[in-house]
Amino acid sequence: MTGAERAVEQATAFEERRLPSGLTVLVRTMPGFSGVHAVYGTRFGSVDRAFSANGRTVRLPAGTAHFLEHKMFESEDGDAFSLYAKTGASANAYTGFDRTCYIFTATSRIEENLDILLGFVSKPYFTDATVRKEQGIIGQEIKMYDDSPDWKLVFTVYECLYHNHPLRDDIAGSVESIAEITPELLYACTDAFYRPQNMTLAVAGNVTMDTVLAAVERAHLAAKPGEVRRIRAEEPAGVRCARRELTMDIAKPMLGLGFKEAPCAPENRLRTELLCEVLCEVVCGSMTPLYRHLYDEGLVNSGFSGESLVLDDAVTVCFGGETAQPEQVRKLLLDEIARLRREGVDGTLFTLCKNELYGELIAGLESVDDVAAGLFSSHSRGRTLAQEIEALASLTKRDADEALQTMLREENSATVIIRPTRGA
Repeated sequence: MTGAERAVEQATAFEERRLPSGLTVLVRTMPGFSGVHAVYGTRFGSVDRAFSANGRTVRLPAGTAHFLEHKMFESEDGDAFSLYAKTGASANAYTGFDRTCYIFTATSRIEENLDILLGFVSKPYFTDATVRKEQGIIGQEIKMYDDSPDWKLVFTVYECLYHNHPLRDDIAGSVESIAEITPELLYACTDAFYRPQNMTLAVAGNVTMDTVLAAVERAHLAAKPGEVRRIRAEEPAGVRCARRELTMDIAKPMLGLGFKEAPCAPENRLRTELLCEVLCEVVCGSMTPLYRHLYDEGLVNSGFSGESLVLDDAVTVCFGGETAQPEQVRKLLLDEIARLRREGVDGTLFTLCKNELYGELIAGLESVDDVAAGLFSSHSRGRTLAQEIEALASLTKRDADEALQTMLREENSATVIIRPTRGA
């Protein structure tokens, strides 16, 4: 082992326990830090729209995972936020495409906060009345997202790229879809996906594994019998719609250029994620000639960028943001991708972009929030933080050049332009 490899191993060291219940516990004790951050997450997100369990097939309306996240905080005795308020902890939750996570950050009363976290997530409570009330609350949240041009741009791109994949549906669903949610449906989801076998508890900071395991023992978590199988939608090749325009009450037009890539094998997921991130940076990152040209000419603002998404059965790369000349910027993006495909990525630029990503990973090792979130995210994808850093370190310019031969093809792209309601 080299000195660099040893340093990475020490910086990312953590303890792991797989308990009889099936729950995985990950802890990184960080001496000298006063705070503790905990993530209790399940591999259940917005793209999980159908499953079979105990001989029964269950199909879920769009927005079910997000709706369930909101409802999990309630119990017969009140809500978890009021319990956290008494301990001084900061608590939250979020739903992604492939996960739902419940989190808290605290500097004291850690055992009590762990008890709250494990308690409310493990004891669902739904009634017709509380579900109807939440439908109204989340309905207002959905309307707020509908008014967000950035949010609208991203999901319209996904709608164009995919025929059937649930990625094309808003994480929160629609007012119509959440109206179909019932307590019975929510209980079916918690039974299927909120079982310890499908969950991970990741904790980082001024805490020990013994403290966390004691909290888990007090929660009396038990494995649930039966097998749960996710049912995926069949997705044909090619994009559903190559172009779409819409209007919103915005000051300047917005452009979204998205690419639908081939799904990757599980063993190639990490490499695919890293390649997609690197491609975003070498095409239109802040250090690229294209970005400097776009910015200096006033064609885009500092928020224009690229981002990627890699799921078990979907891979996308999207570029977008505000621009007064969406057609011109689209052409310049496609021209730059074609040039890089012909000439290859500049070696110096590749190294700079790779080092930037490497720096972001390393910087995250000094934050209890980032460490706990990273532990959960890595484990849910079958790897470790150290493996992510090592994989990035081994990525080469040749890897990027080879990826460009098959990725970011115009024929697999969709263009979305949002124009101001009054004038362009």
